[in-house]
Amino acid sequence: MQRFKADHNSEWIGVLFDRYAVLLLGMCMKYLKNEEDARDAVQQIFLKVLSDVNNHEIQFFKAWIYQVTKNYCLMQLRSHPLKYKEEISDRTMGEMVAEPLDKKAYQEKDLLIENMEHAIQQLNPEQRTCIQLFYLDKKSYQEIADKTGYSLLQVKSYIQNGKRNLKLLLEKQQRTNH
Repeated sequence: MQRFKADHNSEWIGVLFDRYAVLLLGMCMKYLKNEEDARDAVQQIFLKVLSDVNNHEIQFFKAWIYQVTKNYCLMQLRSHPLKYKEEISDRTMGEMVAEPLDKKAYQEKDLLIENMEHAIQQLNPEQRTCIQLFYLDKKSYQEIADKTGYSLLQVKSYIQNGKRNLKLLLEKQQRTNH
């Protein structure tokens, strides 16, 4: 981000897009529950990043882009209530009026995202693939089996074991960070 601010070369935004697009897509899917809308949202969020980059002092990019994404999705839910009526809950409405995160909260979110990325990379390749396809790409067991060649039973097992291993890895990282 600092390099982009320095020379306005949009290739730097491309690097950020490559690095964060899958995470943001997963987050947008969580809120919007529609792959096409989620993909559009990721594009809009990066356009917003491009236009707003000079208006913000960004110390923790991951946490900042996470908050921008969350706010964008919540605004989509609010501005299209009929389209997303099932997605709007009391909790979501509470998030819409929540106070912005302070610096410590940004640091904690940034660390959590970093830890999750690191933990996913530590999974064995089968678990990592199935976890990413299931949770980030929102693929069904059958779609994962078709794409990977694994049986449905293997896919279910890789996801179940991957979730357990992710939890253990994150707990281990949390203990070492405190």
